[in-house]
Amino acid sequence: MEIKKHSTMYWAISDSMVLIKRSLSHIFKNMDQLLGVAFQPIMFMLLFRYVFGGAIQTGGTTYVNFLVAGILIQTAAFGAMTTAIGVSTDLQRGIVDRLKSLPIISSGLLIGHVTADLVRNIISSTIMILVGLLVGFRPIAGFDDWLLIAALVLTFTLTFSWLSAIMGLLAKSVEAVQWLGFVIIFPLTFASAAFAPTASMPKGLRIFAENQPVTHIIEAIRALMNGLPVGNHVWISFAWCLGLLIIAIPTATILFRRHTSK
Repeated sequence: MEIKKHSTMYWAISDSMVLIKRSLSHIFKNMDQLLGVAFQPIMFMLLFRYVFGGAIQTGGTTYVNFLVAGILIQTAAFGAMTTAIGVSTDLQRGIVDRLKSLPIISSGLLIGHVTADLVRNIISSTIMILVGLLVGFRPIAGFDDWLLIAALVLTFTLTFSWLSAIMGLLAKSVEAVQWLGFVIIFPLTFASAAFAPTASMPKGLRIFAENQPVTHIIEAIRALMNGLPVGNHVWISFAWCLGLLIIAIPTATILFRRHTSK
C-alpha cells in the first residue's frame, strides 16, 4: 500500500490545529476559565459605569461611550495573559518535556495558546459590548468602522498574547507570571486614555499616557465608535503592533526551542 507523503507545511498546520484544539478545550471544559471569560468584562463595565461614571468629565461624549473602548482593550490585555499562564503551566507540569519526543512543530504549543486567547477575547469582547448596550452605550459606527475596530482589537490581542508567551517562558513559576502581568498591564491600561481623558493628568503622566501604544489603540477605537476624527491613531496603532509582533514571535519561538532542546 502506498503511503501518502505530505509537505512540511501540511504537518506544521496539522500539528498546530491539534494543539489549538487542546487549548480551546481547556476554555470550554474549565468552569473557572468560562467564568473569567463572562464575568470579568461585566464586572469592569458595571464598576466603571456606575461607580466612576458620574465623577469623570469627558467633554461632549457620555462617559459610557467614552468608557467602552478602554474596557475593550483592558479586557483584551488581561485576557492575553492567559497565554503566559498556560505556557508556564505546561512547562511546570512537564507537558513540554513530553512533546520533545514527538515529531511536531516546535512552536505549535505557542500557536495553540495564542489562538485560544484570540477566541477567548472575541467572546469576552462580544459580552462586554452587549453589556455596554444594556447600560447606555450608543455607538454610531458604521459597518466599515466595526470591521476596523475588530481588526484593531484582534491585532492588539495577538500582539499581547505573543508578548505574554515570552513572559510565560521567562518566568520561573505561574505565580511569577501573574506578578509580571500585574506590573506590566496595570500601568499600560490605567496610565492611558482608557478611563479618563489624558488632559486631566499631571504633565509627566500625561506625556507617557499620550505616547504609549495602548492609548493610541483606545483613541482609535473610541473615535471609530463615536464618529469622531481618528487622526493618526489607527496607523500608529497598527505600526506599534506590527513592530512588537516582529520582535515577539521569533523571540518566543527561540525561547521555546531552548526549553525543548534541554
